[in-house]
Amino acid sequence: MNSPVTALFIPGLLSDARVWQPTAGALLGLDVNVAFADVTRDDRIDAMASRILDEHPGPLVVIGHSMGGRVALEMAYQRPERVVGLVLANTGHGSKRKGELAKRQAKIDLGHQDMKALAVEWIPPMLASGREHDSALMGDLTDMVLAAGPEVHERQITALVNRPTASTYLPSIICPTLLMTGDKDRWSPEPQHREMEKLMPNATLALVSDAGHFMPSEQPAQTAANVRDWLVSVMLEGA
Repeated sequence: MNSPVTALFIPGLLSDARVWQPTAGALLGLDVNVAFADVTRDDRIDAMASRILDEHPGPLVVIGHSMGGRVALEMAYQRPERVVGLVLANTGHGSKRKGELAKRQAKIDLGHQDMKALAVEWIPPMLASGREHDSALMGDLTDMVLAAGPEVHERQITALVNRPTASTYLPSIICPTLLMTGDKDRWSPEPQHREMEKLMPNATLALVSDAGHFMPSEQPAQTAANVRDWLVSVMLEGA
């Protein structure tokens, strides 16, 4: 590469930059800029992608978690000349599933009634079994959920239920891609990422042990090491 790229971190549903801070910190000293994207303002995945591309000029390695991974994929689809690499963590590629809308609407309704109750119901299944007893982790994730609030939650859920079917365009995304998921992720499990790996021409998969869907927060050291090692070996070698 002729100039440093920006490693652009995108959080997922009801999340913010805190999810990615340990990984971003691990990139200090590398020949990359670091930035964080905002996914709180739009109610469509394609609109999130378009706005983030406008707000962050230059070549990008886009690093997305969960919903943020779907935004990252859409960015690469919209502007392949801008996205020179992808890290897709705990994400998916399919369209809305049968019965999903009703379940998502119930979460929206609960959020408008009581965000704390939503956090209590929503967070534990996102974690590896047993991690719901980790008071520090649960406290951090609950703070994030409460900080997002019901309006952001509704916008993001609306974006997710109307998400693009990324599997239709995955074969056209040729930039180097690191797929990551936790070996105990019940929401975006390993087989889902194996499907993506087969569809994408330049993708590799890394599993993070003892991690669920909130892998970057549950296992920050493993996650950060995977991203840094991949970035150095695939994106920066010979730059």
